[in-house]
Amino acid sequence: MTTAEYELLLATRYDPLLERLGWNYDELRPSPFLLLRYHYDRLVAAIEQHGWRDVGGVSYTAVKTAAQDAVSKTADPARAYKVRITLSQSGTLTATATPTPPLAYDPTSPAFFKPNSDSGTLYGQVLAVALDTQPTPTSLFTSTKTTRRQVYDDARSRAALPPVGATSSASTVLSEVVLHNEHGAITEASVSNVAFYRSPHWVTPGLSTGCLPGVLRRWMLEQGRIREAPDDNTFTLDNVKPGDWVLILNSVSGCRVGRIQGGLTVLQYTILGLGLGPRTFWDH
Repeated sequence: MTTAEYELLLATRYDPLLERLGWNYDELRPSPFLLLRYHYDRLVAAIEQHGWRDVGGVSYTAVKTAAQDAVSKTADPARAYKVRITLSQSGTLTATATPTPPLAYDPTSPAFFKPNSDSGTLYGQVLAVALDTQPTPTSLFTSTKTTRRQVYDDARSRAALPPVGATSSASTVLSEVVLHNEHGAITEASVSNVAFYRSPHWVTPGLSTGCLPGVLRRWMLEQGRIREAPDDNTFTLDNVKPGDWVLILNSVSGCRVGRIQGGLTVLQYTILGLGLGPRTFWDH
């Protein structure tokens, strides 16, 4: 057996604020890691999907310990971090912790936003989101999270977005780019899952489109905060239009409100209060 030229990957949020929320529990106790058990579930599923039988026994305790060790090595464990964990085909877990901006509210609260009645800036700046100009074909590497992320980097490059983990300049208009597969079905965004507002619900593309089964997406579905589209034709390049409201979901930044853009100028984005200013982009 040859060693794979990629690793399986998870990225979660460490934040003491999460321990004060009533829903982020780990083995019946509040946890500072966002939905870490769900990350583990997805990692185990990916091990099977990639045929990595030799590492099938990786334990939740090992993943949790790696995350805790990464945070303990930081200068200030009291602040918030993006925790990135990789698993090699040989079974090696590697974890790093990178500072990330603090939360201003429960990271799932924007799912309660109702565009028809609420202020657009109820949960802060509205993110400006583009549609990709080229398809991203469905593959094992779009439906599982790995370090092989070139297709996502390419989509970001086409939208003139900075690489994942980089901080944008103040003049960067866009915050995210929404991908579509070879059949024109909307799948996800470059570092996030998505859910579109179709009154009165937020609706997310189904896994059959080839999107990543994001952990925050899973939790939102289980809690009834969002619904899954009935088929792959629900969201396509033909029916997702500029001005559509979209939730951007990932387990580092949480849930954020955005709108599909259609070629507005920087001045127009400033007037509308859309997502301008320095931002750091984290993956889901």
